[in-house]
Amino acid sequence: MAGGLPALSTLATGSTAQADAATGTAVTQIRNATLHVDYAGVRFLIDPMLSERGAFPGFPGTPNSELRNPLVHLPFPVEEITRANAVILTHLHPDHWDEAASAALPKTIPVFTQNDADAAVVRAAGFKAVEVLGAETRFASVTLTRTGGAHAAPEILAVAGEMLGEVSGVVFLHPAAPTVYLAGDTVWNETVRDALATHQPEVVILNAGYAQITGLGPILMGAEDVRSVAEAAPDATLIATHIEAINHCILTRAELRAFAADAGFGDRLRVPGDGETIRL
Repeated sequence: MAGGLPALSTLATGSTAQADAATGTAVTQIRNATLHVDYAGVRFLIDPMLSERGAFPGFPGTPNSELRNPLVHLPFPVEEITRANAVILTHLHPDHWDEAASAALPKTIPVFTQNDADAAVVRAAGFKAVEVLGAETRFASVTLTRTGGAHAAPEILAVAGEMLGEVSGVVFLHPAAPTVYLAGDTVWNETVRDALATHQPEVVILNAGYAQITGLGPILMGAEDVRSVAEAAPDATLIATHIEAINHCILTRAELRAFAADAGFGDRLRVPGDGETIRL
C-alpha cells in the first residue's frame, strides 16, 4: 500500500503543517477529531468529518441536541484537507467519518480501519486500498499499532454499548521520530494506562471534549481523565482535540487549559484551536 507515495512537501500547502521530509512531526487540528498528523515524512489524515457547518442534526439524547452539527466551519478548504498520504479511521461514528469525507477523498487513497467490519463499510463506499490495523502495520517507513479503548465506563456501556460500539487508537513509531499515541474516542481506563506503559509515548493525543449522553454520563475524556493521562505519562506532551465542534461535547478549550494550569501540568498540555499546528 505504500507504493507511489507523493512527497509530503507536495501535499503541505496554505496554513497546514509542512513536516521535514524525513523525520518532522507536526499535528494540525482541523476540526473535532479530524487531524493531520505529519510523521516521518508521511501525512496521515485522521477521522475526517468534512461536512459543512450545520449539515446534520444534533445527536439525540445528548446535551444541546437542538444544535446542528458540526457547530463550526472547517478552517481549510476540503481539497487541502484531503491531500494526504493515508487515512486512519479510529471508528465510523459520523463525527469521525461522514458522507462528505467519503465523497471528497480519492478512492485510491490508503485507508486504515480498526476492524474487518469497518473495512467492509469503507470498501463498500468504493475505496480500493483498505487495510485493518494490526500490532505492527507498516506504511512507508512508519509502524502503526492499533490500540483499544472504551467509549464509556462499564456501567454506561452496559446500557449504551451497542450504540457506542467498538473504538480504537493508534501508536505511530519511527526510529528517528517521537513515539505518538493517539488514544481515540475513549475514557481513561486500564487499556489506556496499559498503552501508555507499553509504548512510552513522547506525545499523546487525546479526544477530550467530555461528550455526554443525557442521564448516563461521559462517553469521552474530560479534564480528570486528561489529568490521569498526565500522571501516567509524566514526561509526555499532551495534545487535546475533539473539542467545541459537536453538540454533546461540553468541555471548552478554555476550561481544560485552566484546569491543567491549576493541576500543575499546563506546561505539557497543548489545546490547539481549529487550524492550529503543533510542531514537535
